[in-house]
Amino acid sequence: MVGQSVSFGSGVRPALNNILGGGAASVLTVTFGLSYSLLIFGGPLAPFLSYGVAATFISSAVLAAVIALGSSLPFAIAGPESSTAAMTGILASSLAERMVAAQPSAALLGPVLLTLASTTIVTGIVLCGFGVTRMGRAIRYVPYPVVGGFLGATSCLILLGAVRVITGHRLQIATLGQFGNILTLSELAAAGAMALVLYLTWHRSRSSFGLPVILIGGVIAAHIIFKLAGISLTQAQAAGWTFQPPPSVTFMLPWSVHEISHYPWSALPDLIGNLIAVVFVTATCTLFNTTGVEVASQTEANLERELNVTGIANMLSGAFGGYTGCISISRTVLNFNSGGTGRLSGLTVAAISASMLAAAPTLLGYMPKFVLGGLLIYLGADQLHKWIVQSRRRLSLIEYLSLLAIIVIIVQWGFIAGILIGVVIGCTTFALSASRIDSIKYSFDGSEYRSSLDRSRDEQAVLSAHGGKIQGLNLQSYLFFGSANRLFQHVKALLARHPECRFLVFDFKLVTGIDSSAAYSFAQIKRTAQDRGIRLVLVHLPSAAEKALRSSEFIAPEVSIVPELDHALEWCENEIIAQHRGLESEEASLRDWFTQILGTERDASELIRRCQRIEVDANEIIVSAGEAADSMHFILDGRVGIMIATGDGGTTRVRSLGRYTTIGEMGLVSRAPRSATIQAEVASILYVLSVDRFEEIKADDPALGQKLLTYFVSVMAERLTFANRMIAVLRR
Repeated sequence: MVGQSVSFGSGVRPALNNILGGGAASVLTVTFGLSYSLLIFGGPLAPFLSYGVAATFISSAVLAAVIALGSSLPFAIAGPESSTAAMTGILASSLAERMVAAQPSAALLGPVLLTLASTTIVTGIVLCGFGVTRMGRAIRYVPYPVVGGFLGATSCLILLGAVRVITGHRLQIATLGQFGNILTLSELAAAGAMALVLYLTWHRSRSSFGLPVILIGGVIAAHIIFKLAGISLTQAQAAGWTFQPPPSVTFMLPWSVHEISHYPWSALPDLIGNLIAVVFVTATCTLFNTTGVEVASQTEANLERELNVTGIANMLSGAFGGYTGCISISRTVLNFNSGGTGRLSGLTVAAISASMLAAAPTLLGYMPKFVLGGLLIYLGADQLHKWIVQSRRRLSLIEYLSLLAIIVIIVQWGFIAGILIGVVIGCTTFALSASRIDSIKYSFDGSEYRSSLDRSRDEQAVLSAHGGKIQGLNLQSYLFFGSANRLFQHVKALLARHPECRFLVFDFKLVTGIDSSAAYSFAQIKRTAQDRGIRLVLVHLPSAAEKALRSSEFIAPEVSIVPELDHALEWCENEIIAQHRGLESEEASLRDWFTQILGTERDASELIRRCQRIEVDANEIIVSAGEAADSMHFILDGRVGIMIATGDGGTTRVRSLGRYTTIGEMGLVSRAPRSATIQAEVASILYVLSVDRFEEIKADDPALGQKLLTYFVSVMAERLTFANRMIAVLRR
């Protein structure tokens, strides 16, 4: 018996906690539900408020019950939300206004209920589609300023709806004259005071029963003021201080053949934008509210399951003539903090919502407009403060201005224009921001970062002295037109700082992707490298990036692709060492030749220091006839030809010069324009002595200058002797 009583007690206490938590959440559901009814069924739809009340509490009951039974968060409380109700109200009023404009006597109720129910079913289907296909996560990739602007605009519309609930007039430039009378201003002032009270009290405490106590207190205070002023309930209703209660809550399913056949189908194209907005807001609220509940309760939710359950709940709500809704943060957190942890909490909310179908008319007759209007003002202003004021601390200036622009666009031109322009603004802002992200994680050269191969001291010395010929860039992130162009500019600056560079290594290990415009920037890098005789080496190149680079014809035989950075560095180092060994042999040969010419190794070394080494390919023009003679050439290896013009426009070779010969020394001394073109007949290596360097030698080392002049004279004497012998032969 004791065990049974303990078991009974342990089962009753959680059930009571769930009922109490659900009861506390029900107070918010009822209060919000009445305000949402007035928000949706206002203006030309005000005579049908009883149907709106019925649709609201049917929606509340169905949504609360289905989501309570199927949610991955067992304590979840669902119902219409301020954002979804605002969008539903915009959809309903847009249809009503178009119908009245087309035919003032048109029956509004049937088409409006049919539109709301159909939209809710479509929303449910879309949500289930998101859940089944896991596409719901894609909405989280919508730029934050777009979502913020969307919800900020929704808050503005809630405020505008609150003004219409309080005064019965839509706030527009054309209707400003209707807000000039004392009664209307008094109603707005009272609603503003109610919103201020909510902000100063419940906004700061967020206690479980604070909101209903404040609202009930506002109703009691209003009726006390009416009593002291000698105003009866009937007079208050006639003056517009309180609502005219509907005789009863009227329930109507809109799925009759008559209503469908008389539906104004011509107005449907104009409503597509608002319908899409309802779907978008409901999906956004479902995802964001679920995430908010996860954070508040420290409980993980199954996002796909929440989308599927919310979709089913909306389809059933629409089938019974209700409108859209989703999980509520405020009501779920209130239930959780009140001790509700099970599904009974949501079922309690559903039961109380259903019971309001009988009690709502009586409550509405005693409800001052400024109380519910003040609640709407508070809800709209609270959200507007969140997105316009608080978001400024989280957003950059460009993102914040984008958010404000999207709010203005949506309020002025509608949600479709706002979303489309917002996405364009968001993408542009992202592209500008991403282009400022450095695509280079770090850079290195071969003297400080080498391969893992152990080398001899001689080779290490070579790499220490000439490692700057290897320049490496470790790339990161996604490369697109903005970041790739900055990479191209960086490479140009790098090569200007390091003219000795001969190997440019790109490490793609941290690159997530590359687009076609980035591939074009790499093609520009390739052309710059080719002009400087630099070999490009690509490391850790992903297949997608390789495909993009091949399509732009960047990858060619002169571009090396190596799987790993270590192997790439080893290959570049081997090339430098081999080249250096060849240069050492070449320099020794050049020193021997210059020593023979000048007599001492010191003079030979000094002349080598003043000369510039160049390599030319076969048939490459070294100097052209008519150019200023500003240099002479020492031919260390290869062969060059002296070409003169012929009468038929061609050229002919008059002399050919091989290894250890010079050319251009006469021009260096006389400074006369070149009389012939010098062209490489085979690949050749030459050392160039410019006029400036020759003048420096004569000024700094006159003895060496004199030796060079003596050598020039001897060379010209030998050539003159040879020419005289040729002439003598021809005279025979």
